[in-house]
Amino acid sequence: MNTRKIALITLLLQLAIFVKAQYQTQTCDKGADYYMNPIFGGDYPDPSIMRDGDTYYMVHSSFDYYPGLLIWKSKDLINWTPVTAALHKYIGSVWAPDIVKYKGKYYIYFPANDKIYVVTADSINGPWSDPVDLNINSIDPGHVADEKGKRFLYFNSGGYVPLSDDGLSVTGELKHVYDGWRIPSDWSIELFALEGPKLNKRGGYYYLTVAEGGTAGPATGHMIISARSKSPFGPWENSPYNPLVRTASKSERWWSKGHGTLLEDTKGSWWIVFHGYEKDYLNMGRQTLIEPVEWTNDGWFRIPEGIKTENPIKRPSATTSKSIFSLSDDFSGKSLGLQWKFFGEYDTTRFHFMDKCLVVKGKGGYVGNCSPLLCVSSDHSYTAEVEMDIEGNAIGGLVMFYNSTAFSGILADKENILTNLRGWQFASNKNVIKKHVYLRLKNIENTVDMFYSTDGVKWNKIESSIEVSSLNHNSLSGFLSLRIGLCSIGDGSVKFKNFKYQPIK
Repeated sequence: MNTRKIALITLLLQLAIFVKAQYQTQTCDKGADYYMNPIFGGDYPDPSIMRDGDTYYMVHSSFDYYPGLLIWKSKDLINWTPVTAALHKYIGSVWAPDIVKYKGKYYIYFPANDKIYVVTADSINGPWSDPVDLNINSIDPGHVADEKGKRFLYFNSGGYVPLSDDGLSVTGELKHVYDGWRIPSDWSIELFALEGPKLNKRGGYYYLTVAEGGTAGPATGHMIISARSKSPFGPWENSPYNPLVRTASKSERWWSKGHGTLLEDTKGSWWIVFHGYEKDYLNMGRQTLIEPVEWTNDGWFRIPEGIKTENPIKRPSATTSKSIFSLSDDFSGKSLGLQWKFFGEYDTTRFHFMDKCLVVKGKGGYVGNCSPLLCVSSDHSYTAEVEMDIEGNAIGGLVMFYNSTAFSGILADKENILTNLRGWQFASNKNVIKKHVYLRLKNIENTVDMFYSTDGVKWNKIESSIEVSSLNHNSLSGFLSLRIGLCSIGDGSVKFKNFKYQPIK
């Protein structure tokens, strides 16, 4: 077989993989040779990654979803399994973190409400400490240690502060040392917004990788740029290859690509992990993406020619690991599954487990103030269903939830099926249940049908359906995503059983 035929067959195989990938976002592993982005489908923004021996660990912004700072692990950079949540004490909305290991101890630095905190652990599995307030007002910390082992934190301002040897306090004033890379004035961006500094040492240089252009807004706004210096304090020289990563056109699959972290793998190859919105699915939030990096002879890094985020990419190595993670939950355990997050609080007195049930006390008077229990979907189309027992005068529900003012779904009290359409709630099917019901959502590419059943076999579609594509940050702000929620509202409790999530391919 001649070279031209081999090349044609290879191209056709890659095209087949690419076309298939447009219809599924959960499985990114495409065999021994190639992978498809995203490596985290769904709302996993601001990724921070580190390597510890032969294992990679990653953490993301967790905002108002608690427990927060969920740590993931992988052996191949493509397939990931959750380890533990590092933050259980509610302190507000958690933004872009940085995970590091220093002298045998693990640290996660992160902002919450414009203040910088740190949690620590002797083992990645925990227990993790309560958050320590570093008494500095900023966002987007990036940790670096110099050749003498002295520690520093960079911030979105282009400045840094020195840290104590134990990393638990700031020992000096903020010093500004970097102004960023000038964005051409005719580019469509949200705003300049220097953010997300991450630092690496290679050879004789420190490399500073930052985001600019705004995290949302126009598809072409967000980008990744780099600078280098012989010292962690500058002066910084901008890369001639800036921007390293950027969406060039809104016709691309991945929008607003930015917030990169550079990483060397176990084989000595380099990668950059970043996030982006998916065209037509902005409500899924910023998803985690990865691309290879090459080094030039004069010591700069760049994305190799021909690499496109939406196309099949040669995987890091032939060795693969499996992701052990499912959204489905039979609630047979004694602790909250790692897929679940309460919105706006973490009150452990509010829920308990019994007889393969999760029992949640009612709270508030409607979906927006009940602090629902949420999970992240990684698929364009899926079904989600749950069985419920209603106790007292509670209302239980299965909803699509963006924030406390943007939500819709199907609910039930002791007798009636209730519909909630963007906050307008009414009894749609009266006197059809007796304290027990099954609820189902069927989301097909942002059109959601809603069903109930009295036996879990025969399903009844209610009259109303919802269209949810507009429930995203560009419309509503907040940097959040549309999530599947379990609600317990009012006076009483709801017993949740057998939550089932099924992707539709």
